[in-house]
Amino acid sequence: MNKGKHVVLGVTGSIAAYKAAELVRMIRACGCEVSVVMTQAATHFIGVLTMQTLSRNPVAIDMFEPTGQWCPEHVALADRADALVIAPCTAGAIARMAQGLADDLLTCIVLATRAPVIIVPAMNDNMLGHPAVQTNLETLKARGVTVVDAVSGELVCGREGKGRMAPLEATMKTLKAVLHLD
Repeated sequence: MNKGKHVVLGVTGSIAAYKAAELVRMIRACGCEVSVVMTQAATHFIGVLTMQTLSRNPVAIDMFEPTGQWCPEHVALADRADALVIAPCTAGAIARMAQGLADDLLTCIVLATRAPVIIVPAMNDNMLGHPAVQTNLETLKARGVTVVDAVSGELVCGREGKGRMAPLEATMKTLKAVLHLD
C-alpha cells in the first residue's frame, strides 16, 4: 500500500542533522522512496555520501548543479513529493520559509510543492522562544505547514530547555498520518 509514496527530506544546518540519517532509514522501512535535499550548512554536519547511500538516491544540494534532466531540480523534486519533511529545521530556514524567500534549493522546493510540508525544529531554547521565531512558526502553521514541536532536554550548548529535535518516532507518526500510511 505504501509503494509509490515519495518523501522529500530537507536537512538544514543543525547539529541534529545526524538524526536525519536514521529518519531516512525509517521512511524507507515504511516502503516509501526518499530524496534528500541538504542545505550547504547541513553538509558541515553530516556527509552527503551517508545520505545518498541510505536513501539510495542522489542528494540534491546546489540549485544550479546540472542534473542531466530538462526539468529544473526544484520543480522536479517539488512535483515528485507526496510529502516534504524538513528535519532538522533551523530558525534560519523557518524565517526564510515564513517570508517566502527562495534563496536555496530547499526553499525553492518549499514554494514549488503542493505536497504537505512537515517541519521539525531544532535549535537553542532562547532561539526557539524568541518572538520572531514563534511568529514565523505561527505564520507557517496558518499556511498549513505541520510542525512537529521541539522537546525539552539537554541541548548541545550545555543548557537544559525546549529546543531538541522531536524524537524520530513523533516525526514518523506525523508523516504516516499525513500520507495515510499503515
